[in-house]
Amino acid sequence: MTDLQRLHALSIFKAGVLAADPVRAMRAHWDIDPSRYRNIYVVGAGKAAAVMAAEAERKLGQRITAGAVNTKYGHTARLLKRIEVRECGHPIPDEAGMSGAARIAEIARAAGDKDLVLCLLSGGASALMPLPVPGLSLEQKGSITGQLLARGADIHQMNTVRKHLSQIKGGQLSEMARPAETVSLILSDVIGDNLEVIGSGPTAADPTTIGDALELLERFEISGNASNLLRETPKSTDATNKVIGSNRLALAAARKKARSLGYRTLLLSSTVQGETREVARVLASIAREVREQGYPAKPPVCLLSGGETTVTLRGSGKGGRNQEFALAAAIAISGLDGVTILCCGTDGTDGPTDAAGGIVNGNTADCGAREALENNDSYPYLESRDGLVITGPTGTNVMDIQVMLIA
Repeated sequence: MTDLQRLHALSIFKAGVLAADPVRAMRAHWDIDPSRYRNIYVVGAGKAAAVMAAEAERKLGQRITAGAVNTKYGHTARLLKRIEVRECGHPIPDEAGMSGAARIAEIARAAGDKDLVLCLLSGGASALMPLPVPGLSLEQKGSITGQLLARGADIHQMNTVRKHLSQIKGGQLSEMARPAETVSLILSDVIGDNLEVIGSGPTAADPTTIGDALELLERFEISGNASNLLRETPKSTDATNKVIGSNRLALAAARKKARSLGYRTLLLSSTVQGETREVARVLASIAREVREQGYPAKPPVCLLSGGETTVTLRGSGKGGRNQEFALAAAIAISGLDGVTILCCGTDGTDGPTDAAGGIVNGNTADCGAREALENNDSYPYLESRDGLVITGPTGTNVMDIQVMLIA
């Protein structure tokens, strides 16, 4: 890839990330009048929770009676004065997360009439706020989730079971806070911005039932006594839920940046999902069509998409879905000049690595690329080809962005 094309791809991605900045998003959607409330409590979880909490402190100051948020290790922006910040395990929940979730529940239950519970949610909130039902340990709940995943359950099926084995998910956090008013400010990390899915919907009504969860436990033949511990979730809540940042908004900003750099820009989708390497091949084929045929637009073109794909582990290598996407795309455009493809997570961390994703061109893939892909070993391969994108934690999370530049 040319140095200029690489710089353009990175700047377009960064424009999308900046648009999802939680501080900007909170300021744009802030309409809370502190004088209306006797006490104000702040709770929440997610990779951006600490940054959001810092902005809440800046807005509310000493009006905050108490507060607690859980975030991922390494994602604490700064020490806060009135809101407790606890770093916890993600994507595997740990004891720190459960302790923090218990504290969040304690604060929510302390709220009363004429009080406000401000809930700050962002990507990762479900894993970062674990509070299993009594009688179920964190390890047992993790085992159930692992069994569901191994047997092919999708995210909606897994959430259905998890909500009914939790004290806090599926609208139960807002129930704890009654009769206080609950307002949730949400950075969406799910396709379609479905409130009941983001963070497993702690302040959103849950349309699923114990019966649905029981049917899934039986269908997937989940071992253990989980069926005896299921609890019903609220089917309506009084909470106000506001999505203040999303992949769609990030892509709109990326498109604006691409146009300012002189590219004809096509936004393909903000709902990309499916097997990572297959999606990469399809999107790369569109880039090839533009380069070779000038269709559906004549170069210079920027193709943009976003969403969240899934990797099926076949090997024992190191990487993440965005790096695997980049590697699969590199193979698909091998030998094609004038095309640069970037795929990165807006949170700055891709799988269990320090990379946000990868950036490749027609010269990236060599004879070892396919073997690396089959072993899910994208990180060392891209590292050896100067194809890693490392940003560090960005403080936000609105899924992934793919940028394809065609000269």
